[in-house]
Amino acid sequence: MLSDLLMWNKIGRIVTLLQQRLDVSSERALDIFYTSRTNERLHDPYTGLYLMSDLYIVDEVIRELQSNTDDNP
Repeated sequence: MLSDLLMWNKIGRIVTLLQQRLDVSSERALDIFYTSRTNERLHDPYTGLYLMSDLYIVDEVIRELQSNTDDNP
């Protein structure tokens, strides 16, 4: 598992990428990430998601958002 500092840096990079990809404020990107299932999985050492690239994790968050949108028309 990543140290707290490394995880904090990884989350910062992920949120910055989300902000750019979704063209939202940094506050909105933080909210999207921290309320996502992907965030829960990132902090679970058994999933191994923390080993994946930042771009992969951003894609997971976006897929999750799209799935939620499809479920709630």
